Amino acid sequence: MSNNAGDFGLPPHAAKNKVTVEQRLEDAAAGGGLQETLTIEWRTKPQVVQVIDMPLDQLYYNPGTHRIRAQRSYDPQLDRRLDEDPWSIESQDYLNYLLKAEPSDPSKRDKDFDALKQSLSDFRQNEPGLITREGILVNGNTRAAALRELAVAEIRVAVLPDSCTWADINRVELSLQLRHDTRRPYSYINRLLTIDEQVEAGRPLREVARDFRIRESTAEQDLWVLSCLRDLSDRSTAEGVRLRLLDFEDAQERLREVHRAYAKESKSDVQKAELLKENRLAAIVMNFSKTDLRLIESDFRNRYLEHRLPEELKPVPAVAPGRVIPGINRAVKAEAPQVAAARAFTDSVLRAKAVVRAKEKVSAAQVEAASSVFDAAHKAVEAALEPAGKDARVRKRKQAAPDRLNDACQDIEQCITDMVLASGARSLDEEALDEAVLKLRATLKKLAQTTAQTIEVPGEGVEWLREAVQQEPS
Repeated sequence: MSNNAGDFGLPPHAAKNKVTVEQRLEDAAAGGGLQETLTIEWRTKPQVVQVIDMPLDQLYYNPGTHRIRAQRSYDPQLDRRLDEDPWSIESQDYLNYLLKAEPSDPSKRDKDFDALKQSLSDFRQNEPGLITREGILVNGNTRAAALRELAVAEIRVAVLPDSCTWADINRVELSLQLRHDTRRPYSYINRLLTIDEQVEAGRPLREVARDFRIRESTAEQDLWVLSCLRDLSDRSTAEGVRLRLLDFEDAQERLREVHRAYAKESKSDVQKAELLKENRLAAIVMNFSKTDLRLIESDFRNRYLEHRLPEELKPVPAVAPGRVIPGINRAVKAEAPQVAAARAFTDSVLRAKAVVRAKEKVSAAQVEAASSVFDAAHKAVEAALEPAGKDARVRKRKQAAPDRLNDACQDIEQCITDMVLASGARSLDEEALDEAVLKLRATLKKLAQTTAQTIEVPGEGVEWLREAVQQEPS
């Protein structure tokens, strides 16, 4: 295995493992019968590699695996230790723990891991893992953790070429994890981090999106979401603690909705888009549902929330002055007061949640104070959502009739196209069409009568409808 900048180096027993691997490869090649192989993507081309059995106690978990990238922050001290010495017993034990943990809450054991363990107990390995010649697990880290719990002595693994680098390891792991098979998919946050890592490494976004089998626009959305989450994590810092990216693991659909709404609003008004984003992100931090989020628009704070907030949740944000970009002397406007107030509210909620989540690391008094702030914010938003929901239902009822007429117009336009095609093919059922037109006439008469009962000052369209029906012979 070749060294390259930014890698994790080699494990302490790399030389010993390499001897064992090469001996077993020779034994497999010399043996008779059909040899097991695995096809991988190696430097943009398919490559067939040999499969052997290796003692589990000689293999190392990959400290760079994307599967638990976000979860590493669960214990900051062990995370730092993992960076300092990834091959120590302490670091390898931490990786072993995270591989078995629930992605959204590493304090809990993952049910999917237990299901994998049961499957391995019942059916053994369906597919081989993948290692370097130095004994680093490139693929199959979770399976190795499960087999160790089952006290299985050896694991079937394919072996990478001797020239592999850490860049190769990352690319091969990614290509294998994204195959359509029975592997557990990356958790949401780990997928975002992997996309970002690939782009930062210089790969075109289109190419990365293709590897993940998603549209380029979806990859752009994912990068936008990750940028928001990193910003929220930074803003949550309080009392020496902060929220982690993995704390947003279960917010995938809600975050995507925020992006869609933001992108749509920003086309016409950037300030309103920023207000909408801040309002909805605060609701996500407080774990409101996707349905609730849809009720939160750019005016949510002013119309429904402001007068329901307790005074301690109405911080007066410092007014940031405008600034000038050096070199081009272009002025940049200061953040609007409404946006600054919305950000200040979100910051209060973020910091309160960070302290509550880290109750083992702060004092009881700090937890109590943070809980009070968080509960007050949640109660105020919950109360504000009620009138917002009522107004949304009223708007929907007001728009229902016009929407149905617009749909009917589209159906008639399609009918015209169908008539032309049927006439050209001499397949038009004229009698059925005549019956349908008579039904349309009767329906339009009912519509005209209803408008006479409900609309006092008719517009041009309603006037036309009434006149057309009046001119109809009895």
